[in-house]
Amino acid sequence: MKVNGVEVEETFAEAFDIKIARVLITAYDYYWAWVSANEATGFGTSVIMCPAEAGIEKKALPSETPDGRPGYYIQICHMSKKGLEEQLLARIGQCVLTAPTTAAFNGLPEAQDKFDTGFKLKFFGDGYEREVEVGGRKCYAVPMMQGEFIVESHFGYVSGIAGGNFFIFGKTQPSALAAAKAAVDAIADVEGVITPFPGGVVASGSKVGANKYKFLKASTNEKFAPTLRDKVEGSQIPPEVEAVYEIVINGLNIDAVKKAMRVGILAATKIPGVVKITAGNYGGKLGKHLIYLKDLF
Repeated sequence: MKVNGVEVEETFAEAFDIKIARVLITAYDYYWAWVSANEATGFGTSVIMCPAEAGIEKKALPSETPDGRPGYYIQICHMSKKGLEEQLLARIGQCVLTAPTTAAFNGLPEAQDKFDTGFKLKFFGDGYEREVEVGGRKCYAVPMMQGEFIVESHFGYVSGIAGGNFFIFGKTQPSALAAAKAAVDAIADVEGVITPFPGGVVASGSKVGANKYKFLKASTNEKFAPTLRDKVEGSQIPPEVEAVYEIVINGLNIDAVKKAMRVGILAATKIPGVVKITAGNYGGKLGKHLIYLKDLF
């Protein structure tokens, strides 16, 4: 199959279930909202070693926020309910409450399952906190040096999808990187998804476990390493390819992840120098969600 003249391999991306909380961070302006959102999603690329997977999802217009201020939606993802609750509390408490002018609201108001994160954070007020209503939502106002920090009492979470992915094969590193950035920029317009790796791009494609060092949870995916093309059996790198980048997508549901993969591939294949698109999987052993690339188009 070809998309924009580029070969798209008939394979599948293997995704898995993950629990996701969505937080709306507002502030005096977009700069301070972004600063807080960026801090709150730090060290959140992969659950292989990070305490959570996290990323900035999209901007929020003042007209759609409870307090009428600009903001950003972020997602925090974890394999367990307990782990997600701990990360939500820690990241809001340490990266949003501490940031100038910010407030934190539940980004999934319709979710049935909720954590009492705001209720717990109110104790920072040491008895001086008070219950308030903001935009029809139950919140707490915590007194601080700059005024008050507003946090919604409860934050919803859902069972989402992690690990949607595709690989971009480029003739050169610059062409592959340009295609990866184009893909991430296009995915940014899809609601409900994040690309948690640095700049949304994965340079270190990995496999589960290791061939030599058995103590590793993950190791380099040697079959997709251009410098090992002539050194390993079963290399997947064509002769004309010098670089490969992977785009990993987490989302609130499978449809959002599929949409993000589609628009990302469409954007990537428009960049000169892209040779091929494929996806990463482990034969269905990692996750139950198999997203076939041919079904996206």
